[in-house]
Amino acid sequence: MATSTAVVWFRRDLRVHDQPTFLSAADAADRSLALFVLDPALLTPSGAARKNFLYGALRELDSALGGKLLVVHGDPADVVPRIAKAVGAATVHIAADYGPYGRERDENVEKALADVDAELVRTGSPYAVAPDRVKNGSGDPFKVFTPFSRAWADHGWRAPADTDASTVTWMDPSDKDGGPRAVKIPDDETCESQLPEPGESAALALWKEFLDGGVDGYRDRRDLPAAQGTSGMSPYLKYGCIHPRTILADTASMKSDGAGTYRTEIAWREFYADVLYQRPDSARENYDKKFDALPNETGPEADEAFAAWQEGRTGFPIVDAGMRQLRAEAWMHNRLRMIVASFLTKDLHLPWWWGARHFMQLLVDGDLASNQHGWQWTAGSGTDASPYFRIFNPITQGERFDPDGDYVRRWVPELAGVKGKAVHQPWKLPDGIPDGYPEPMVDHKAERQESLARYEKVKNARR
Repeated sequence: MATSTAVVWFRRDLRVHDQPTFLSAADAADRSLALFVLDPALLTPSGAARKNFLYGALRELDSALGGKLLVVHGDPADVVPRIAKAVGAATVHIAADYGPYGRERDENVEKALADVDAELVRTGSPYAVAPDRVKNGSGDPFKVFTPFSRAWADHGWRAPADTDASTVTWMDPSDKDGGPRAVKIPDDETCESQLPEPGESAALALWKEFLDGGVDGYRDRRDLPAAQGTSGMSPYLKYGCIHPRTILADTASMKSDGAGTYRTEIAWREFYADVLYQRPDSARENYDKKFDALPNETGPEADEAFAAWQEGRTGFPIVDAGMRQLRAEAWMHNRLRMIVASFLTKDLHLPWWWGARHFMQLLVDGDLASNQHGWQWTAGSGTDASPYFRIFNPITQGERFDPDGDYVRRWVPELAGVKGKAVHQPWKLPDGIPDGYPEPMVDHKAERQESLARYEKVKNARR
């Protein structure tokens, strides 16, 4: 009897544990070919940090599979059907992708596979609850987080899948007959950022460390950027080195406020994925179309202001610290993401999508749904958004969440000699601003009033 073959196409699920696609493939065929496609449509807009993390995760995955990961380069709608034909696969197994590009790509691949008598089989997704599953009492998607989170928790999720590399019998890629040629996993690109160790093993080790020592204090410490109060899971969730289902299972019995708050953060991630699924245009445009009436700065002065913000040269220490951390680590503490986003949109009056694009270019954990809708939340234009009139004061935010100034001193060395919370207002120092550090580029109080005046145009558009 001939050996039957399937293809397991990895995308945002670079792990061997808790892998429903493995179970699906093992049920469908005697053996499977492990595949990853280096897709120019995704790689081209990605910065070096995200690509290097991806390449490292692929190397670890290949090792876990005994060196049997086939890596090819090209348009998936072209290369995936050719590979399926080359190995005689009747099924190609994936975790469903709900992002705007991923949905269109998979539809194109599905059509092309039909031409070679193969089927695209979707099993699971990068989420505990897939987008479009949770609806309100009228059968419509939620537009506000709190009721979504309650319905999401009530819906529940499956237990982690019991899998490892041995769940599937893996085909040696060299045995395929023709089709796209294999390529080497790319070498890391030049990157100025210090990145976390990529891959599933690093994800599970870091998660265990957080479970053992950090999760119970998460609620109280997560907003303090100088503290090690967050889990560090975001890059691993981005590429599926760990699944949120695993995280939720591991915290299910924990009753602490910290564990509950952490589960809520997972719900936010899934809420934004659902919002983007319902409104794919919101990746590039205002979710609330009334905000199209909000005037934004343009021209050379706007470009100069944007460059100063990018470089961490605004003259507001907490903003500059966050922007410099972004360049140094390809990551930024979530509290700082809100502070710097508010400064860009409401002190500099620049479009949120400028900042969102900059983040996506640099962040190692750059996730389209979370990034774009996090920006829209702060800008006031998103679903369940922060009210536009809630304008973060960069001075009081720094004094509240970095009360001793340790975070600022770490990332703004020009202010390393300034003690305590005085670091947040260096222009008030007896000897003036330390050499090398810029004057504040705007008067926050004045720009707050300017933002509120501009918001009147949005309020008028609502009538």
